[in-house]
Amino acid sequence: MIILGIILAIIGAVAGIPVLLYVGIALIVIGVVLEIMGMTGHAVAGRRHYY
Repeated sequence: MIILGIILAIIGAVAGIPVLLYVGIALIVIGVVLEIMGMTGHAVAGRRHYY
């Protein structure tokens, strides 16, 4: 999710498409939050780790 967010953010910034940039940033933030919660041991939606 983080990698997809980075790719979309780069494409959105280079191509000048703000929607892709915002979606990319949102995916990066959500991915980082899920990664941190998984590392601390909190299960999210029944999953302890998100790969």
